Amino acid sequence: MGNLTDRTALVTGASRGIGRAIATRLAAEGALVAVHYGSNQSAADETVAAIRDAGGQAFAVRAELGVPGDVDTLFDGLAAGLDGRPLDILVNNAATIAYAATIDTATPDDFDRQFAINVRAPFFITQRALGVMRDGGRIINVSSGVTWFATPETVYAMTKGALNVLGRSLAQQLGPRGITVNTVSPGITATEMNTWLDTEPERARQVYAMVALGRAGQPADIGDAVAFFASDDARWITGETVEVNGGLLLGPPRPTN
Repeated sequence: MGNLTDRTALVTGASRGIGRAIATRLAAEGALVAVHYGSNQSAADETVAAIRDAGGQAFAVRAELGVPGDVDTLFDGLAAGLDGRPLDILVNNAATIAYAATIDTATPDDFDRQFAINVRAPFFITQRALGVMRDGGRIINVSSGVTWFATPETVYAMTKGALNVLGRSLAQQLGPRGITVNTVSPGITATEMNTWLDTEPERARQVYAMVALGRAGQPADIGDAVAFFASDDARWITGETVEVNGGLLLGPPRPTN
C-alpha cells in the first residue's frame, strides 16, 4: 500500500459503482483523488467521506458532461481542489448507456448524447489534462467487453470502440513524455447498469455459466486493475487493452447439474 503517495488523480464518474471503487483504491494507495460526479452530490459526498474515513485524501468535483462548457467546469473545480499541484493520473470512467439505442430504435438524440459523454468528453478532458499533467503520468480509460462481443446496444458499443482507439493513439503520441495510456475493459459487472443480476436470477445464472471464474465482476475487481496501471509497476506497459472479465466466453458454457 502507499505506492501512489504524493500523486494526484482525477476519476470521472467516481460517485458510484466502478468509479467509486477506482477512486477508493487509488486513495488507499496514497493518491489525492478528485471524485468527479455529474449530478448525484450525495453519492459523491459518500465516496469522499468513505475515503477520508479510511485515512485517504479526496475532494468532490461537479461537472455535467456532454454539455457546453463541461471541461471548463470540471477543470475549474479540479484546480481549486489541487491547489497548485499538478495532475499525475487521469481515469476516464464516466459513461452513459441508452438501452433503447439499437439499430432499430436509436434516435439522433440518443446517438449524440452517448457520443458526447462517452467519447467527446474523455477526448477533451484528456486534452486539457495534458496541460497540467506531469511527465511520467498515467491515463487509464475504462472501456467495455462490448467492443469484442456483439450486443444490441450498438451505439454504446461504438462509443467504447472509439475509446479503445483513442487509447492506442494517445499511447504512441505521449510516449516521449513518459505518459502511459492503457485501457481496462470490464466484463459483466455488478453495478447499477446491471441490476438484472439481482432481479433476474435465471438470466444471471446463464451469465455465470459463461464466465470461467463463475461469477459477475465486482467494482473492486476493476478498481484493482486500474490501480495497477496507475502504479510504477506498470511503467513499461502502454497502448494495451486488458479484459477484466473473469474469463468471459473463453469457450462453450459448462454443463450445470
